Amino acid sequence: MIGKLKGVIDSYAEDFVILDVHGVGYVVQCSARTLQRLPPVGEAAALSIETQVREDAIRLFGFVSDAERDWFRLLQTVQGVGAKVALAILSILAPGELASAIATQDRAMVARASGVGPKLAARIVAELKDKAPAFGSIDPAVVHLAGEDDAKGAPQPAQDAISALVNLGYGRPQAAAAVAAGLKAIGESADASALIRRGLKELAG
Repeated sequence: MIGKLKGVIDSYAEDFVILDVHGVGYVVQCSARTLQRLPPVGEAAALSIETQVREDAIRLFGFVSDAERDWFRLLQTVQGVGAKVALAILSILAPGELASAIATQDRAMVARASGVGPKLAARIVAELKDKAPAFGSIDPAVVHLAGEDDAKGAPQPAQDAISALVNLGYGRPQAAAAVAAGLKAIGESADASALIRRGLKELAG
């Protein structure tokens, strides 16, 4: 399986990019947001990759951050959401915005995506909130922890706590949500170990 690719942008199409890695051109499907954030043709780029193997094809999906890739995976755990719909959602919502929509049960925001009707949007926000119970207690002001670029805007202890929870096997969206809830509960002055303990408690539900 391919988990990451570093290379040079060879060309763009409407929904994919060809990434030249040492002379091999990989066709990588991306969300519109990801395509907009990539550099011009001829410049270097790195993408987190999700590989999907089917009987008739191997498809690569590329993301500018691990958080976006984690949301791509999580979205597809919902019945009726395949790769195409997941990319459509990530085309209009950044990971942090998606986390906020789920935390606040904002079905209308999710329904803005192409191919997502009201019923599917309702199912997405309901099912993902159940899978990440910590979302329910997050203040929207701290939802940015579940956002892009591995929560680099968060306090260092929070970043360390998120990384520790991810290393324990939790998905980045759930880990970020749990740490965000911990920050709200015990304050932004909390150290990493306290946030990890609180995060594990949140994830245990």
